[in-house]
Amino acid sequence: MTNKLVALVTGASSGIGEATAKKLLTAGYRVYGTSRRGAISNQTGFPMLALDVTDDSSVEAAVAELIRLEGRIDLLVNNAGFGFSPAAAEESSIEQSKAMFDTNFHGVVRMTRAVVPHMRRQGRGRIINIGSILGVVPVPYAALYCASKHAVEGYSEALDHELRTQGIRVSVIEPAYVKTKFEANNIEPDSKISEYDGIRAKLVGVVSEAMATADEPEVAASVVLEAAQASQPKLRYTAGKTARLFKLLRRFAPASVLDKGIRKSLKLDTKG
Repeated sequence: MTNKLVALVTGASSGIGEATAKKLLTAGYRVYGTSRRGAISNQTGFPMLALDVTDDSSVEAAVAELIRLEGRIDLLVNNAGFGFSPAAAEESSIEQSKAMFDTNFHGVVRMTRAVVPHMRRQGRGRIINIGSILGVVPVPYAALYCASKHAVEGYSEALDHELRTQGIRVSVIEPAYVKTKFEANNIEPDSKISEYDGIRAKLVGVVSEAMATADEPEVAASVVLEAAQASQPKLRYTAGKTARLFKLLRRFAPASVLDKGIRKSLKLDTKG
């Protein structure tokens, strides 16, 4: 058992998850990461638990193991997720839609249901969900991803209302483009339509350009730590300049200005 605050970070083998785990470790947390493979060679600094957020039994087993080892959990960071390569909404099957939501949204739900009883017994806890600015400002050719992150936004807000009287607070972090392996692991649409071939190819180039100047994972990780340590945590935190700009446009700009700005950033026709 430990007197340190205990943190569990899903999807911690690389990217935002790994950066977050390391940031929390430096801040004095007892940190456990998770990945579907469990322990990974050359992984240093924090132990890894095998966990598949799409599997009820796997989630329950990993949380039970953490409680066995530490006796408590003070912070859950729901980071595990994946995206699709640029595609029109009609190019992805219902099966792909279900897979997207099963990881990006239902994974958050499974993890939350597994840890809340322990946090409630403790009378305190923090849950931080890694969302996306695209869950607030949706863009074309990423409809399913935007929808899954929009679901995380709504779930997080409702959950924070429910749990704050139990001493548990919920926050959602909203990054934009981040330099991770996330893009390399994107799934191609399984129902491609030839009419979209040109725009798909063009958008791959646009995204590649954006990734060249994207934020490092540590930018989002620093915001996670800020939310975790805040005495009065906010519900939503943007991470990085691009995300803050999009959030400001959503809040203050006329809808027509935001609409044209989105299409211009993706190099789409701004007419209509």
